[in-house]
Amino acid sequence: MTMTSAPMPSLRHRTSRWFSRNLIRIYAGLAFIYLFIPVAYTFAFSFNNTGKSNLVWQGFTLDNWKNPCGAPQVCESVANSLKIGVLSTVVATILGTMIAFAIGRHKFKGRTTTNLLIFLPMATPEVVLGASLLAMFLNLRINPGFWTIVIAHVMFCISFVVVTVKARIASLDPKLEQAAMDLYANERETFRYVTLPLVMPGIAGAALLAFSLSFDDFIITNFNSGVVSTFPKFVYVSAARGIPAQANVIGSAMFFIALIIVIVGQVVSRQRKKV
Repeated sequence: MTMTSAPMPSLRHRTSRWFSRNLIRIYAGLAFIYLFIPVAYTFAFSFNNTGKSNLVWQGFTLDNWKNPCGAPQVCESVANSLKIGVLSTVVATILGTMIAFAIGRHKFKGRTTTNLLIFLPMATPEVVLGASLLAMFLNLRINPGFWTIVIAHVMFCISFVVVTVKARIASLDPKLEQAAMDLYANERETFRYVTLPLVMPGIAGAALLAFSLSFDDFIITNFNSGVVSTFPKFVYVSAARGIPAQANVIGSAMFFIALIIVIVGQVVSRQRKKV
């Protein structure tokens, strides 16, 4: 009696089966390539040995990284963006956290309306917000400048802080606070030693989000900045005559700093889960 082996599947069938098994990996790879091409371009051209224009590759150099302030006004604009970002983040995080606790923990008249109004700045186009704020400042005879940018950034950052912190508050287990109260902790001690540490990751995430939104905002800033130059505004103005390579250096550095923060956050989170 002779054994007959199963027929080999056709090449078309094997190819189809391979694609069905690896389609998600292929899609993920293409998505990551699409997302990171601008970052790779910015990083590569930060090493371009060029003069005023940085549109054509002229050769490799480390001079741009050794002297990131070599282009006129680039570091001044970055310093303005950092100062505005820090001030806006601090104010928006404090106010947004208090609003989030009020909405998330207390019932009061107009709570639903307040909850709805918080989302309006997020849903409104930036060009509308920027033009409205500029009209308001001019009607109040306030010249656009550094502090008008800070006020504008605090306004749109508060909504994101409230949404982020409120989601964290909603996920808290009320039994933890009840247990602290059962152990004779008063309301202030319960908030200080139980509630606030549990909400702190959400507050930190909201602060990072607010700083990121403030640092890279262009439309609202352009309406309300006057003669003050921020880093996005500097890049936009420089685009007409060629963005200097130092701007690529600073953009790449900001990306890697953000990447390090994310990695450190993930490592710390995993360490805490193991404890």
